[in-house]
Formats: sequence, structure tokens, C-alpha cells
Amino acid sequence: MNIPFFALSSSADQLAWLRVLGLILKLCLTFMAAETFGLSLQLEPLNYALVLEGLYLATTFKLRKPLLQQESGLFIALFLDTLFWITWLYFSGGATNAFISLLLIPIALAAVTLPIWSAWVLATISVLAYSLMIFTVPDSQMQMHGMDMSSHYLGMWFNFVISALVMTSSVALIARRMRKQDAELAQVRESQLRQEQLLALGTASAQMAHQLATPLFSMRLLVDEVIELTDAKQRLDKGLVNQMQQAMLRSEDALNELRAATEAIRDGRVQEEVLEAVLDSFRKKLQLFLPQINMEYQVAAIAPEWTIETDASLIPSLLALVDNGAEASFAKTGEYKVQFAIAAKGDNVQFLIRDFGDGIASEKLAELGHRLVKSDKGMGMALMLSHGSFERLGGNLLLSNHSDGGTLAQVTLPLTLTPSSSL
Repeated sequence: MNIPFFALSSSADQLAWLRVLGLILKLCLTFMAAETFGLSLQLEPLNYALVLEGLYLATTFKLRKPLLQQESGLFIALFLDTLFWITWLYFSGGATNAFISLLLIPIALAAVTLPIWSAWVLATISVLAYSLMIFTVPDSQMQMHGMDMSSHYLGMWFNFVISALVMTSSVALIARRMRKQDAELAQVRESQLRQEQLLALGTASAQMAHQLATPLFSMRLLVDEVIELTDAKQRLDKGLVNQMQQAMLRSEDALNELRAATEAIRDGRVQEEVLEAVLDSFRKKLQLFLPQINMEYQVAAIAPEWTIETDASLIPSLLALVDNGAEASFAKTGEYKVQFAIAAKGDNVQFLIRDFGDGIASEKLAELGHRLVKSDKGMGMALMLSHGSFERLGGNLLLSNHSDGGTLAQVTLPLTLTPSSSL
């Protein structure tokens, strides 16, 4: 969807003042310079038209921000401006008015700010109005100083048509291309900002991993000593100590994975891996780190040759989405329940993760995963990290509210084939 050029309030103010200046120009030409420029005025209907336009501009000037910041409102305003220009020209000489080219102003504004169809509509209306004015020029005005002016007026009309065509084609296409480039640049800047934030978070994670290594190692030694004391004196519950040891081992494994992931991301290491192996690894780590989750798998048939590009952050990112979904489900239903589905769609594979929570507010859907968003449950850091990981792998993360309740996280990644499959 094209973003209107006047989406900013300052631009809406500029357009509103430009339209006011147009009315001032009409008033000056009508009451101060009509004889200078040879305008043939019909004052009675012209006065009514100018009063009506003044009231119209006063109303739209007051409502300029809500009106001119929307494509529909901007088009209606330019459409009415075109009608008022046609009215003023008709009652001030018609096709003989030297300022007939002012009809091009609304067309030019529409070509720059609105979809191309709007400029074509205004150009068509203006050309038809000009053509009718040509046919209504009195014969007395066609002859001036013994000269036939019909060819002159026809040339002016032809020049107007060419100018309108240029406005609605070349100018509109150039403006459309520039808006597209601006949108792409904005997307690149947003992605760059997100990657810079992720780099900062990654640096902080690496520092914390380094700081945690020493106390974890010390705790590991203390647990080993407690086990020796337990074996010697039988004063402690051995099962409880074993649970502590398992927790320490899992912490060390997570720390080692964090180190490996940080190094892999820093070095840009990406490898192709069979999709089935990725899913198997995901299931094992889910059982290890999040055993409380009731996972409902809906996995379509996976061809053995399907592969995707992965790095050390892919599975942790998927686990983070599942963990968020489980927490949302528990908050509403009291059960850590999540649906997980995989399906191939064209040249991509989609991971669909659905929870059974309350969903996400519509105003936050567009921001979550793209930037840090403050909420009661955090800043959306896990979602932003996950989105950054999928983006590095050529994919994306799309969040939406499921029609049956809860939130649906859709992860799309490029699907490749092993060389043997092409034989």
C-alpha cells in the first residue's frame, strides 16, 4: 500500500496553505487584475462560487490533519479543488482565460501523492471541462483584430492535454518509484537498527556467559563435594543432590550452547541441515529444557531430502516462541499447551506455533518481533532475537491472532534440496 506524501502533519499544513493561496490568487485576479489579463467575468455566479469555496476551505483547513493524512480524504479534497478551479475558469472567460493551466495543479499533486488512478481521474475531468469550454467560446472571441484565434485556442488545448498526460504518466510513475524506494530504505534502516540492537544483546550475552562460567564451575565443585559428603556421612538426601547435579549439568550445557551460538553468529557460520534432523533435535531439546509443555504436533509428511539453512540460533529461537506460547496458554487455561505444525509451501517451509492464550493487542502485533516493546511480561526481547535469527537465515516471523483464539507465530524459512535429490 502506498503511503501518502502528506502523511506527516507538517506536509498536511503545507498543502492546506497552498490551497488557501489558490483562493487568494483567484480573488486577486477577479477583483484586482481582471482587466490587466483580459478576463471576461460573470460576477454574480462567480461571487457565489468564491463564497462557497471560502466556506469549504475554512472547513477543510480546520480539519486538515485528519482529512489530508488519508488517501481518500486527500483525493476528495483535490477532486473538489478541481471542480472549484473549473467553476472559476468557466465564469472568468473559460478557454480564453490565460490561467487555464492552473487546472494542472490538482493533477500534479495527485500524481505525486496518490495512486496513479487518482491522477487519471482528475486529468480526465479537467480535459473534459476544458474541451467543453472550447466549444462554448463565443464566435466574437474567436475573431480578434481580424485574426482567427481558433487555431490558437486549439493549440492551448492540445498543450494542456499533453501536460496532463505527462503528469499522469511520467511524473506519477517517477513518484511511485520514489515512494517504493523510500519504503525499501525505511525497511533497510529498520532492519539495520534491529541488527544493531541484536549485536548489542549478543555482546551482552557473551559477556554474561563469560561471567557465569566461573561461578558455575565453582558450584559444580561444591556439588561434587556435597556428593562425597553424602556418600561418606549419609546426612543429605541423595536424590535431591542428584537433581542439583542434573540442574548444574543443564546450566553448563546451556552456557556452552550460548557460547557456540554467539561464536557462530559472530562468524556468520551457516550450514545446510536435513529438515527431519532439525525437527528431531528440536523435539529432544524441548523435552530436555521445557518438559512441562504439552506439545501437540501436527507435522505433515517431510521428504527425506528437504534441507534448510541453519545456524546455532535456530532451535533456541523456536524454543523461545514455544515457551512464550506455553506461558500465554497457562495464563488463561492453567495448562502449558501449544500446537506445533510444519508444512511445505512452495519453496519454503513453515513452522506454525499456536498458543491458547488471550492473543495480542492489534496495536502491538506490528511492533512485536521488530523492536523492543514494553509490556507487563517484558520488553519482547525474545521475540526480537528470534525474528533476527530467522531474518539472518533468509526467513521471517509473522505474528497474528488465531481465529479460534490465542496467537499464531508463523516462521517461514527457505527450503532447499540435497544434491542427490536432483539426480
